[in-house]
Amino acid sequence: MKPSTELFKLIKSLTKSEKRFFKLSSSLQSGDKNYLKIFDFVEKQEEYDEKELKQEFEGETFIKHLPSEKNHLYKLILKSLRAYYSEQSVNSILKQEIKNVEILYNKALYKECEKFVVRAKATAEKYEKFYYWFELISWEKRLLESAYEAGVFSTDLDKLVTEEEMVIARLRNLAEYTVIYSKINLIFRSGGFTRNAKEREMVEEIADYHLIKGKNTALSTKAASICYYIKGLCAATNRNYDDSFQFFNRTREILDNNPLIKEDSGQRYVMTLFHLLRCYIDSKEFSKAEELISDIRALKDKKGFNSVDISLRIFGNASSQELVLWHSQGLFQKCVDRIPEIEKQQSAYGEKVSKEMELVLTYNKAYSYFGVGEYKKALQYLNEVLNDNEQNLRQDIYSFSRLFNLVIHYELENYDFLDYVVKSTNRYLSKHERDYEIENTFIKHIRKLAKTNAGVNQLEIFEKMSAEINELLQDHNERAILDYFNVSAWIYSKLNKISFAEAVSKLNED
Repeated sequence: MKPSTELFKLIKSLTKSEKRFFKLSSSLQSGDKNYLKIFDFVEKQEEYDEKELKQEFEGETFIKHLPSEKNHLYKLILKSLRAYYSEQSVNSILKQEIKNVEILYNKALYKECEKFVVRAKATAEKYEKFYYWFELISWEKRLLESAYEAGVFSTDLDKLVTEEEMVIARLRNLAEYTVIYSKINLIFRSGGFTRNAKEREMVEEIADYHLIKGKNTALSTKAASICYYIKGLCAATNRNYDDSFQFFNRTREILDNNPLIKEDSGQRYVMTLFHLLRCYIDSKEFSKAEELISDIRALKDKKGFNSVDISLRIFGNASSQELVLWHSQGLFQKCVDRIPEIEKQQSAYGEKVSKEMELVLTYNKAYSYFGVGEYKKALQYLNEVLNDNEQNLRQDIYSFSRLFNLVIHYELENYDFLDYVVKSTNRYLSKHERDYEIENTFIKHIRKLAKTNAGVNQLEIFEKMSAEINELLQDHNERAILDYFNVSAWIYSKLNKISFAEAVSKLNED
C-alpha cells in the first residue's frame, strides 16, 4: 500500500508564521517530542519519501509505530492551527465563546455566563450567524430557568421566544437560498451556459421561483446578496450579460454597504467581481475591465480575503480573465508574454489549483499561442484539455476545444489527419444534447477546406462559410461560440489575408 501523503501536504501548506507558532506551542510541552523530528525531516523533503524517513530514524523506537506517530503529529498541527486562527474568523470566535458559555454554566457561574452570551449574541447578529445565534438563545433560555429558580423574573420570556422564531425563520430562509444557489451553480459549473431547451427550462424554473422572483423575500443581508447572485447566474448561463451585470452589480453594492458581511463572504464577493468582469469584456468596456482586474488583485491582502483558498481564486480568476480581455482586443503577444508568470504562480500553488481553474487557464494559453501564430504550441496546450477524461465539468470548454482543434490542424495543414478529427468531433457532439446549428455548419466547411488545397477554391469556401456563419450569429444562442473562439475574426482574416490578431482588432473597430 502506498504511504499516505496527507501529513506531507499539510506541513507543506504551512506558512512561516504557522510553523513558528507550532514550534512555539510544542516547546511548552513536556516529555518526548519525536513528532518534531518527523516534522523537521518531512518539512525538508521536496516530495514525500517514507522509505527515506524510516532510514533516517532507523535506530529510534518511535519509527516502529510510524503510522500512529504521523497521525499524532497531524492532529497536533491541526490543534496548533485552530489556536493560531482562533481570533481570525467569526466562526472560530463564536465557537470559542459558546464553549466558554458552556464551561461557565456548568460551574454555576450564571452571571458571568450571561455576559458571554450577550456579547456573543451581538457578534452573531452583526455577522448574521443565525445558527450560532439560535444556539446562544438556547443557552439564554437555560439561564432563564436558573434565574427563575433563584427568584429572579426580570427577563421577558415572550420577547425571547419571538426572537427565537425570528432567528429560525431567517436561518430557514438563508438555507433555502443556499439550496437554490447549488442548483444554478451546478448548471454553470457543468456547462458554462445553457446548451439546450431542457437546460434553459431548468434555469427558467429557478428564475421564476418565488424567493427569486418575488419582492422582499430575503430576510437578511446575506440572503439578499445570494438572491441577486442567483439572478445574476441565471442571466449569465443564458448569456444575457445586460441583466447579469445589473444583478451582479446589485450583489456587489449589498456587500460593499455591509463590510462585516462582505468580510465573511469573501468567496462570493470575488466571484461577483469575476462575473462583472465578463460583462465588461462582452460589452467591450475594456478600460473598466482593466480597472476591475486591479480591484480584484488588490483584495488579496485584505481581511476576509487573505486565506489560501480565496487568494487562489483571485489568482485564477484575475489571470484567466486578463487573458480573455487581451484576446478580445487582439493583444495575443501580451498574453504570451504573461504566460510564464502565470505558470510560475500556478506551479507555486501546486495541487491546490482546482480542475476547473487548470482547464480554463490551459485553454486560454492555447488560444494565446494560436493568436500569435504558434500553432504547434497552441496544439500542445489544447491537447492537455482534450486528453482529459472529465465527463461532467465545464463541458462548454471541452466541446468548443474540439472545434478549435479543427482550426489548429487546418492551420498546420494536417489535411489528411483533419478528416479523422472531423469524424471524431462529430461523434463527440452527437452524444451531447446541444441546440447549436453553428457547430454543424462550421464542421461542414472545415471538412470542405481539408479536401480542397487550391487557394482560389478555399477562398470560395470561406466566402460561403462567412455568409452562413454570420447569418447564424444573428441568433443570440448561436453566439456562444464567440466566448471561446472568435470564428468571425478567423474567417475575416482568411478573406482579407491578414493575421488573426489584426482581424480581431479590426472587427472591434467596426
